[in-house]
Amino acid sequence: MTVDEVKEVILDSLKSKSKSKSKFYLKDFYSMVPDMKPREVKNVVNKMVQEGLLEYWSSGSTTLIGLKGMGKQHAEED
Repeated sequence: MTVDEVKEVILDSLKSKSKSKSKFYLKDFYSMVPDMKPREVKNVVNKMVQEGLLEYWSSGSTTLIGLKGMGKQHAEED
């Protein structure tokens, strides 16, 4: 899989799950692309954050990742 294909898989997975959940742990992304090593998935997710496709959200003790601009916390923070 190319990096662009992995990004597409991740975005499609997040959009399909966005009705019930808007933020995910990094380990949730590993199951979206099971044929990649966790380190490779982490690098792609970090790149997607840098590109503005995804964003980090932190509760102070836990860091979650979600689609940029999605989720109720985003609306409350603006």
